Order: sequence, then C-alpha cells, then structure tokens
Amino acid sequence: MTRKLIVVGGGAAGMSAASAARRTDERLEITVLESGPFPSYGVCGIPYYLSGVVPDAQSLVSYPAEEFRERRRIDLRLESPVASIDLKGRWLTTESGERLDFDGLVLALGARPIVPRVPGIDHPRVVTVRRLEDAIALRACLGDVRHAVVVGAGYVGLEMAESLCESGIQVTVIDRLPRVMSTLDLEIAEIVEQEVRRNAELILSSPLMAVHARGDELTVETAERSLDTDLVVLALGVQPQTGLVSGQAEMTSAGALIVDSQMSTSVEGVFAAGDCVALQHRVLKAPAYVPLGPAANKTGRVAGTVAAGGLASFGGIVGTAIAKVFGLTVAHTGLTLADAKAAGMKAMATDVTAKSRAKYYPGAEPLRVRLVHTAVGQVLGAQIVGRDGAAQRIDIIAAALHGSMTIDDVASLDLAYAPPYSPVYDPITQAAVAAQVAMEKVGAMEKVGAR
Repeated sequence: MTRKLIVVGGGAAGMSAASAARRTDERLEITVLESGPFPSYGVCGIPYYLSGVVPDAQSLVSYPAEEFRERRRIDLRLESPVASIDLKGRWLTTESGERLDFDGLVLALGARPIVPRVPGIDHPRVVTVRRLEDAIALRACLGDVRHAVVVGAGYVGLEMAESLCESGIQVTVIDRLPRVMSTLDLEIAEIVEQEVRRNAELILSSPLMAVHARGDELTVETAERSLDTDLVVLALGVQPQTGLVSGQAEMTSAGALIVDSQMSTSVEGVFAAGDCVALQHRVLKAPAYVPLGPAANKTGRVAGTVAAGGLASFGGIVGTAIAKVFGLTVAHTGLTLADAKAAGMKAMATDVTAKSRAKYYPGAEPLRVRLVHTAVGQVLGAQIVGRDGAAQRIDIIAAALHGSMTIDDVASLDLAYAPPYSPVYDPITQAAVAAQVAMEKVGAMEKVGAR
C-alpha cells in the first residue's frame, strides 16, 4: 500500500520538504496544501520588488507550480487552506470540506504578521507585507501614495522604509521602543538610527494608538503626535502560525513547535519546519524562535527526508541575519551583550572601528565590529555595521560559532588579504586581537582583586 505524506504549507520549508521527500522515496504519495496562490517564493525579496529593484513579482517565485506537479510528481494544491488537523487520528480537513488521511505529516505552517489591536487597524490602506499577493496589490497603488507611515523599526520595517523612499514616497517610521533594531546592542543600533534619520523621519518611544480614516486619507495617532498619511505599513514582527495544532503537540510559550534535530515534533510521525518552529540555538543551548529564510529551507529538507524514511539532521542555528538599511549593511550573529547577560552569562563586548579595505585603496569605509565574548575567550556573537564589507565578515563569526571557536582561534584565522578587499589585518582579526587585550586586562584586575 502506498504511503501518504501531506505537507501543510507550500512556502520555502514546505516545498523543500516535499522535494526532499520525493528524492528519498520515488513511490511516496505527496500532497502539499498551500493556502495562497503561489508556491515557495522569496519573502525577503518583497521590499526590493516594491521599490522596483526587482521588476517582476514572478522573479521571486522559486519554481512554477508545474515544476513540482509534473517533474517532481507532487500534488501541489494552491489556494487550499486547511480547516482542521487531528494529529493523533492522522487526518485533516480542508476548508472546502475534503478529508485527507496521512501516514506522515510535515507542518510548514509559517508565521503571521503581528497586528496590534487598535481602532482603525482594519482599514484597507493599513497593510502587512508578508504575502506576495499583498505586495502585488500594494505596488499597484503606490502611485497614489505621497506619504507612508511604517510601524516598527526592526529589520523589516527599515527595509520597507528604504523601499518606499526609493519609490519617491516620504516616510515616517514609528516605534514604541526608544531605539531602532532591538536585536542589536544599543551602541550599534545608534549608528543605524543616525542613518535612518538621514533618510526618513523617525519617531521613537511612540506606540501606534489608532488609525482614523477619511476615505483614502488616514491620520495615524501615536502616543506623541498625529500624522496625516496615505498608507500605513505594519512591520512589527511575526508569530508562529500554529493554531491548527494548538494543544496537540509540544510548543513554546509563544506557540512555536518544539522539534528535535530530525525535525520530529512530540507526536510520532509528525514533523515541522520553517517559521512555525523553535530551533536549537547553538550558543544558548536551548530552543529559540528565529524565523529566517535559510533555516526554513534547511529544516524543510531535513523534515521531508526523514518523513519519507531517510536519514538527515539539522545542527541548529546561531541567528545570523543581515539587512540593507539605506546606505548601511547591518549584520549580526549569535548573542548580543544584552542577550548574553539576560541568559546569565558573564559576557563582555569588544568594539573596534576598522577600514573595510586597505586605507589607501579607493572605497575603503569605516566598519564597526562588536565581538561579544566571555572573559575566558568563548565567542558568543558579533554585530557589524558599515557601508562596505560587512557581509563576508559576519559569516566568519557565524562559522566560528558553529565550530565553537575561541577568541584566540579567531585572531589566528588565515583570512584572505588583498587591498581591494581588506587591510592586511582584517577588521575581524583586529576585533579579536582587541578582545585578547581586553581579556588580559580583566584577568589582571581579577588577580589584583584576589590579593
């Protein structure tokens, strides 16, 4: 009898799971149920589609539906939302009333945007931009927008602010917090804040209170002031979309499914991947909810392989992320100093500002590097911000975290050097050497204190 695998969700994780399952078992009956009209697409590319850098929405779609249906022999059903799931009974129903039984199940339920409960939030010109179909509709009306308010000064909010500015729209960014990018330490976030203020209006410590409408004209009421605008973009983060299986599998307090390294949930034969799961954080040594695209693809592949009877495992995350914020590249990996202290670690931070290339070579720019580490040299994380050269450097520290390297190890790395790409002492090397000096001072002070 042919085994039946159902994948709920046709995004990056879901289609990676279905494709991996097909590679593992040619005879498996695979069905993917996706609520929207598009299979796997690049959510992170949406701001660049809105600005016109990416001219065509279809460019963001990984593969056309026919690729999955015909070549990979996957029963991909678009616009087929699921109404209910019984994990132990091994069946589900679609919103059209169809009941489907399964032998194995991969939950790739994704995440949904956080929407505050304030008056006027349901106006059609108050939007979230996570689904491609929403982005297509928004781009079509941008010609009528002169001013926009972006609610949220995190990665996505600032990417959206830049995108709208690139479209010739005046932008005001508001946030309830007193700073931008809470995923960074304040010392690094202040650099980003200065860049945002050079390009858009920024109002901090001012939560959204209400949206008042007069036709297509809106007034945004914040704790500080009122703003007349044509468009409100909500960019307040996301939360796992796991309501369909609430109470049926082990979850975090925030509703993310807990999985092991094979992406198995607490229910036998049920796997989960992507933005609905909490993954093992290699530095924290605990599950963490960090919904990012690379992990969605990798965990989907593991979930599909194992669900189809193969062998695969996922080694965990360190939370590496990068964003373009106007002229700056902003990157981080591992823990911030605030994260480390909140986790009870005795951590310290070492900051350096170095040139991205040899100082005499055209295009050399200041690069701020913050290494977070313990006093005995355990690397905990890094944050890097600058106009040139941040991308390749953050990946050095991400690799160091995966390899459990020390500050001494990082200082000794044989990194590539040529004047167009790096000074002879790379900014990462300079930061690691500065960390060695800082640790020596801490050790000397501790010896003096012990006398």
